[in-house]
Amino acid sequence: MGYGKEIYEKANEQLTLRRQRAFTDAEARRERIYSELPGVKELENKLTRTGVAAARAVFAGGDTRAVLTRLKDENLKTQDELRTLLSSKGYTPEDLEERYFCPSCKDKGYVDGRMCPCMKRLLRDTAYSEFNARSPLPLERSKFENFDLSYYPDEPDQKGQVPRRQMERVFNFCKKYAETFGASSRSILMEGGTGLGKTHLSLAIAGEVIEKGFGVIYGSVPDLLAVLEKESFSYSHDRTMLDRLEQCDLLILDDLGTEYPKAFNKAAVYNLINARLAREKATIINTNYTLAEMKKNYSDRLVSRLVGENDYLSFIGEDIRIMRKMRGKSF
Repeated sequence: MGYGKEIYEKANEQLTLRRQRAFTDAEARRERIYSELPGVKELENKLTRTGVAAARAVFAGGDTRAVLTRLKDENLKTQDELRTLLSSKGYTPEDLEERYFCPSCKDKGYVDGRMCPCMKRLLRDTAYSEFNARSPLPLERSKFENFDLSYYPDEPDQKGQVPRRQMERVFNFCKKYAETFGASSRSILMEGGTGLGKTHLSLAIAGEVIEKGFGVIYGSVPDLLAVLEKESFSYSHDRTMLDRLEQCDLLILDDLGTEYPKAFNKAAVYNLINARLAREKATIINTNYTLAEMKKNYSDRLVSRLVGENDYLSFIGEDIRIMRKMRGKSF
């Protein structure tokens, strides 16, 4: 699917602004040059007239070689005069033209029907910006290289598990998942206590997936459910958010289990996860609930979907946020 419709709309708005800025700046620059060098405008008009005359000669047919040769010579002479006049004040003919942000596509986003590299960058940057607006942490800070395994104890816990060893496996899984993400990627269930890195690794995956050109949406489950409930009971029957959540390439559902346990929320969570499974769309679900707590708070159908259809990652260790404060580091 790639980036969503709203990303393309915002990118095209930026392109429109760039073109308008190029036109406005060029017009102001031309007016300044005309005021300093009144002869410039007349020379431009002369170039226009020779161009029109050449076009008419071609359309008229017959032996136009002599006429076109004369007009070409006249045009070149006028260009030299214009260049000389402009240089007397330190200008060049390019100063009379629009200065586009991207000269290749002239800020249209496409060249000969193919997407310009500047458009690809703009789409990516717009997707990053839109994602960051909803994310609890900026993507620039939530990268794999910023994930510090030294915060996880290297000694066995009460269950005999070594947190650092387990989290190293989780880290490597997430990194490979991001590197190989595609249309057939499976969903992930990230389970573990608060502050163990679920959100960080989810966002690290998101950053790389966006870089690949896929559409990614992040949201905490309570916030998304609030929007879905408002859509569901609106008179307009608007499904904008629901459609986006169901269709995006990767959906990150954070804080599953913190939503209010009412009938609408339980049904909406199940329907959303089920719809994405039916569409074979990848979802990353983060929860502080253990499997036992999920079975207690959700229907057997939902738990079956969460456990049976997702790669399960268990996050263990101590709250990293508390440890960072103890070490005197900012988030």
